[in-house]
Amino acid sequence: MRLSPDEMVFWQYGFLKLNGTIAFTWALMLVMVVGSRLVTRNLSSNLDRAPWQSLLEIIVTSIEKQIEDVGLRHPRKYIGFLGTLFLFVAFASLCTIIPGYEPPTGSLSTTAALALSVLVAVPLFGIGERGLRSYLKTYAEPTLLILPFNVIGEISRTLALAVRLFGNMMSGAMIIAILLTITPFIFPIVMSALGLLTGMVQAYIFSILAAVYIAAATRAGKPPTVSRHSTLKPEPRRQRKTPWTA
Repeated sequence: MRLSPDEMVFWQYGFLKLNGTIAFTWALMLVMVVGSRLVTRNLSSNLDRAPWQSLLEIIVTSIEKQIEDVGLRHPRKYIGFLGTLFLFVAFASLCTIIPGYEPPTGSLSTTAALALSVLVAVPLFGIGERGLRSYLKTYAEPTLLILPFNVIGEISRTLALAVRLFGNMMSGAMIIAILLTITPFIFPIVMSALGLLTGMVQAYIFSILAAVYIAAATRAGKPPTVSRHSTLKPEPRRQRKTPWTA
């Protein structure tokens, strides 16, 4: 029983190694790139649309709605990054029905790479939205003494993202592998279906957490905007009645 696709070595020359994690990751990325190209090749703006285009629009609008619900005001700006994260983790789990395939998210190196991409994307989106000086000031708020704790918080949440995804994906694969050795054939099939559902849930949680971190970086410390032409008027002061007023 393999604990990780890292143990599957297809080719090795000295310290250079092609293991299952690298092979399955690049194969998955190639399938996603080619599939997205084929799916978006002949899009139609008419009412008469192909079923696959309708399904694609449902997926895109659902992701946009989730991004907007998190608090990001312009979901189209973030859907490229967050949508790719979700689809990669989701497809990595869905492809487990292919014999011989092992999800690359079962390797700590893959989940660490995904978490590091979030670590890089959060300040990039924050700086792009607020500016470099305004974003860096958030690390020293409300006082400069809090600066090292904010830096430690950035690193710790990155580690938490990586370990959470790795632990959940690897534990599901281990449970299925153990059941295949000690139980009949039907029960592991049910567990495999539950594993697919778990993978989708983990893809959703990972992308939502990334969206929350980006929303915090782009909106933290922003004063609420009030329109210049607001129709709100101050409430008139009520006249206090005295015993001499009728």
